Amino acid sequence: MLRLSIDEILQHIETGTCFETVSEDYAFTLKISSYVPFICGAVHDGHQFRKSLWDNCLHSEFDRWYEEDPCTKEMVQSFPIVLAGCDSRFEYDLNREPQTAIFDTAWGKQLWRTPLPETEKEYSLKKHANFYRVVQALVRKIESEFGKAIVFDMHSYNWKRWDRPVPAWNLGTINIDMDRYGGLVESWRDKLDGIQLPNGIDNQAKLNDTFHGKGYFLKYITENFGNTLVLATEISKIYCDESTGIIYPEVVRSVETQLKSLIPIMVEEFQSSRI
Repeated sequence: MLRLSIDEILQHIETGTCFETVSEDYAFTLKISSYVPFICGAVHDGHQFRKSLWDNCLHSEFDRWYEEDPCTKEMVQSFPIVLAGCDSRFEYDLNREPQTAIFDTAWGKQLWRTPLPETEKEYSLKKHANFYRVVQALVRKIESEFGKAIVFDMHSYNWKRWDRPVPAWNLGTINIDMDRYGGLVESWRDKLDGIQLPNGIDNQAKLNDTFHGKGYFLKYITENFGNTLVLATEISKIYCDESTGIIYPEVVRSVETQLKSLIPIMVEEFQSSRI
């Protein structure tokens, strides 16, 4: 995998070059094996946490893992365009706007022993800004090539913290123009609802049941591009043991295999729609 600067990545996108890279600061990866009208994103897949923050952090490595979205990149890794974060959201959260991307507390617990120095914040926010420079260039390129684009914004969530039954899949739609895209959103929900999971795992897909699609990745793209639909697609962590961190590879592989079939069908529906 190439290691490229942000300017080199932007140049490759502008010229329509196919490439696979990790950013120069190892903050994110981007694969473009061909230019197609859809993008797969996994902004919370990362677990890296830079060493200069270790001693000051009150959360354990497991605490951080628990709130990250492991395997979400793996579930879509076979597709032509895949953009994924490498750093933990505890360093900076790519799904929050810059003003709130660096936590002081995280899930009810103080994050830092002492206030984070401004130099550390600036370093993290530079990574955040660079990621969105690439998002801007990438979506602009896809829209210019195909007229419109669809983004599969992959996340996961911890189902055990809920005190009621929750679905295997949740689609958040609060920042989607449902008058325009509602039929396509429902079509994606229906496809996810038909997934068959191993080990007798119950599968359901619902809209706005656990989360409502308020993430910055979706909002940023929607606010900056008029012809791109972002589907905030959350899978509950039925593919691992939330209490131990053990991954169930057979479930991950099953999800990946079925998304290989479902995503292209969804893209075709989107492309053939008159929206």
